[in-house]
Amino acid sequence: MAQILDPLPPEQSGKILCCYINATSKIQIARICNISNWYFERVVFPGQRLVFEAPRKGQMEIHTGMMASAILSDKIPCDRLMLDEPSIYEFDTDSLAEKDLINTKPIVQQINTKTGDTTKPLQVAGLAAID
Repeated sequence: MAQILDPLPPEQSGKILCCYINATSKIQIARICNISNWYFERVVFPGQRLVFEAPRKGQMEIHTGMMASAILSDKIPCDRLMLDEPSIYEFDTDSLAEKDLINTKPIVQQINTKTGDTTKPLQVAGLAAID
């Protein structure tokens, strides 16, 4: 995901895709200020996920909003926020071995029930005619 408003300076190499999640109940400001000629600052609402590109050497500051102020609550190196990018083989649809790696285990397990006198067919009332 490219930063359209604040692209990285052309001299920056080694950009990485990062993700930060605000797991608090307060509004936070995410800011990277150790990269020269680049401004990155975003508001992150409670529970929101922020996905962004940054230089590997970037340092994210998290400022947590308090009453009429914000307190620096954390400093996180961007390489610790890096997402694993999928390889080109994960999207290969022409693969010979067609396996569903996600749905290998059923979500709902089968329930063992007794059949016999305890089960009765459901009877549905029908409407024959309206005058």
